[in-house]
Amino acid sequence: MRVLGIDPGSNITGYGIVEKNGAAFRHVDNGCHRVSAGADFPQRLLEIFNALAAALEKYRPDAVAVEKVFLSKNVMSALQLGESRGVALLAAARHGLPVFEYSTREIKQAVTGYGQATKEQIRQMVARTLALPEPAAEDASDALAAALCHLQSCRFRESVRAAS
Repeated sequence: MRVLGIDPGSNITGYGIVEKNGAAFRHVDNGCHRVSAGADFPQRLLEIFNALAAALEKYRPDAVAVEKVFLSKNVMSALQLGESRGVALLAAARHGLPVFEYSTREIKQAVTGYGQATKEQIRQMVARTLALPEPAAEDASDALAAALCHLQSCRFRESVRAAS
């Protein structure tokens, strides 16, 4: 199974593609799309959509994993994050892919075993799990973590089903 993890943002959107074959995880690719400096917000959303659509076409994942919206003290930032997430969800839906959403705590728990892990702990564990030569950029690492979380969840569901 191949999963595209997305860490949406209004300035930088991270993506990460991970495959699971049996019990092994394999890193396929990761990166960040930085929107054009000075672009108005609708243009930023279009750029994010186009970048994600290109990744979906190139890597042909079986599913998409996205972090759920979190609460923010800055209302405008939270709204823009929600709109960026909406574009990510739209790109996945347009490609007919199932979308799975996970809370920050669920992702941290799945990747590090600790629901309050730091960003650096997540980066290090993602790099170790996927045998990366060095940790990915923060946004790409968060996207890889979302993909790993989904694959861990699938593995758990399979083991429960097999035990039934």
